[in-house]
Amino acid sequence: MRKNFGVQPWVYPMPVFIVAAYDGNGTPCCMNAAWGGIYEENRIMLCLAESHKTTKNIKESKAFTVSIATAEYMLEADYVGIVSGNKTPDKMEKAGFSTVKSEFVNAPIIEQLPMTVECKLIKFNEDGICIGEIVNVSADEKILGEDGKIDPVKLDPIAFDPVHLAYSRLGERTGKAFSDGKKLQ
Repeated sequence: MRKNFGVQPWVYPMPVFIVAAYDGNGTPCCMNAAWGGIYEENRIMLCLAESHKTTKNIKESKAFTVSIATAEYMLEADYVGIVSGNKTPDKMEKAGFSTVKSEFVNAPIIEQLPMTVECKLIKFNEDGICIGEIVNVSADEKILGEDGKIDPVKLDPIAFDPVHLAYSRLGERTGKAFSDGKKLQ
């Protein structure tokens, strides 16, 4: 038997993205954005309210980064989602986040978060949907596996649980994509 919950924004897992951009003076700001995902192979989509300082910065700079929040930095990731950059301009510093400029776009990379998607702004839709072109993905070598690719276990990303308003670690690998299903052919 199933239980109906009506219209709810409940999808699992929801990534926890830390979105960062520079303002006109080159000062970085970031926010926690759980509403987003891959739009096409080379594009990312975020749902960002007009009122966010980071939204204004993205529109101004035409670039942004999306770092993957990790279990190690869950408190900091939650903090930059609770506190507004409009009211607390030094919230990144208070979170303990330091940045370096991306080599590919005019946007900051948060040094503490080991995986970052670097993007050029394509457009903002009238409903707050931000679409960016992925121009690079960078990762700290400490999260690379023996194959030289990002190891999700070493990355240790967190997911947002919209039902319980919580964060969870991702679980263990359960199969091989685009492969295991062939057993049913």
